[in-house]
Amino acid sequence: MRFAVLLLFAFRLALPGYEFQFPRDHGSHPDYRTEWWYYTGHLRTESGKRYGFEVTFFRVGIETGVAKVTKWDLQHVMPAHFAITDIAAKRFRYYEKLNRASPFTADATVNRLDVFNEGWRVSTNPDGSWKLVAAEGKDSIDLTLRSRKAPAIHGANGISIKAQGEGFASHYYSMTRMEVTGVVNGERCTGQAWMDHEFGSAALRENQQGWDWFSIQLDNDAEIMLYIIRRTDGSPDVTSSGSIITSAGDVIAIGREQMRITPLAHWKSKESGATYPMGWRVELPRFRVALTLRPLLREQELITKGSTRVTYWEGAVDVTGSFGGNAVRGEGYVEMTGYDKAFRQP
Repeated sequence: MRFAVLLLFAFRLALPGYEFQFPRDHGSHPDYRTEWWYYTGHLRTESGKRYGFEVTFFRVGIETGVAKVTKWDLQHVMPAHFAITDIAAKRFRYYEKLNRASPFTADATVNRLDVFNEGWRVSTNPDGSWKLVAAEGKDSIDLTLRSRKAPAIHGANGISIKAQGEGFASHYYSMTRMEVTGVVNGERCTGQAWMDHEFGSAALRENQQGWDWFSIQLDNDAEIMLYIIRRTDGSPDVTSSGSIITSAGDVIAIGREQMRITPLAHWKSKESGATYPMGWRVELPRFRVALTLRPLLREQELITKGSTRVTYWEGAVDVTGSFGGNAVRGEGYVEMTGYDKAFRQP
């Protein structure tokens, strides 16, 4: 579950019946209003240091009412975020960019994966793997990502529903098990990553506050994606859902009534004043799944006044518990929006 913007008639809606094709759908879809490529993961260096990372590229369509004449006409804006969780130093650092789309500043290619924002970029290597690079301030990554599984398509009939009503949905898939090699902050590293790619043209409804999103990679080669859309009265929206991805790559849909997510503690940000859940018990009784998620660092909040103007918590977590009655461990990421104020599009 990721950022969305206002529904405008000029852009396509995410409607049932969409058929994904790869590698085409790794690329950009400019006929939809909003799109993002979201990379999170865990890295370990040869010297034993551990990092979490997030790199996100956004594309937001702008309705100008004027046909594009030159490469510099404002058709899309391109925010981007890069964050590093330095576990040993107990430090979280994040960076942001905002550019208008052009071949010279930031852009996303149609039909194949090649997205950049100034020097941050994810692109397709000749062997089909992906290269992800970002550098800012004290932090840098230069990573090669190789997927062990096919894309996991979420929802049913080509759409992931986010609210009641036609078009309040996205086309949403994840690369849930990506092996990583490369360099982080000057040191060789290995690890694993998760990529979310969504595109659509709708916003949250007026009675929706924000969302909690969970990605979990377990050592039995299964993965879990869950999102809870919170209503303004605090209750979970009926459209909250998720997926289990089996070790063989099969995708099993999970409905709101099949999941129980219980906060274990809370943390108040000194920067934004928002109070977030901090630690979670995740239960999927039908599948005999009971997991505990604990943040590697509480201070993993982004206040993005220079790009998306959204305050959100996006952080690395460790996972322990059981799956199908067997003990498991794992890693994951959690995202939470709408805790400082109701999430509304800029």
